Amino acid sequence: MHAKIFGHRGAMGEYPENTMLAFQKAIDAGVDGLEIDVHLTKDGEVVVIHDEHVDRTTDGIGAVKDMSFQTLRGLSAGSSFGAFEKYDPLIWTQERIPTLEEVMGLVVDHDIELNIELKTNVFEYEGIEGKVHDIVEAYSCSDRVIYSSFHLPSIIRMKAIDPEARIAWLTSKVPLWPIDQMEDLSLEALHVGYKSILKKPGRIAGIEDRIRVWTVNEMWEAEKLIDHGVQTLMTDYPEKIMALTKGTGKKIGHM
Repeated sequence: MHAKIFGHRGAMGEYPENTMLAFQKAIDAGVDGLEIDVHLTKDGEVVVIHDEHVDRTTDGIGAVKDMSFQTLRGLSAGSSFGAFEKYDPLIWTQERIPTLEEVMGLVVDHDIELNIELKTNVFEYEGIEGKVHDIVEAYSCSDRVIYSSFHLPSIIRMKAIDPEARIAWLTSKVPLWPIDQMEDLSLEALHVGYKSILKKPGRIAGIEDRIRVWTVNEMWEAEKLIDHGVQTLMTDYPEKIMALTKGTGKKIGHM
């Protein structure tokens, strides 16, 4: 089987990140999974956006946690990306910050996995793990969902809510003793920055099938990582990287 490719925030290299448009384009490219980020609004809605604040990716200003869902929903999640080559003002300006339920509704209709990053390393968002889990359960997609976070307590809480949950620790560097940490924390995988793997590939020896690497946007990076045995790559450009992994004859085991 080919190396698994996850669309990072959808297909954010070419489309407005973490929008239904970007997710659909990644699916159209043939991805094996999507990577998304979730926060809580002031009134407790689980929404899909990367930053704690809306300033960078929308036409609004302020923290997600201080906004009601109705206010947040009034913002354009695509108008800030006018410099993109494929920018279409008629379509992109109408994009809105999605709810997790909307993304689940898309995922359930396709044979893909979903990595939900819990953005709890700045604001804790009390109760977010339970809310996210309940939404996933409602769509009967637990076996296709991976929960990840830079904030270890958040994924540990998720494991307490559901002992069968697939959890992954997000880290920029490969831990010194990755196998020990994965066993101690019951991690299904480590999600590691690509530079760390390229610098010290020996650190992942024996656990290549439990490593997902972010964010791989260059062909040479993808080639080297695949040569090192990495089986899942997250990328902003899924169409480009999919062409490499499916079109060059590089074959590795399926996770």
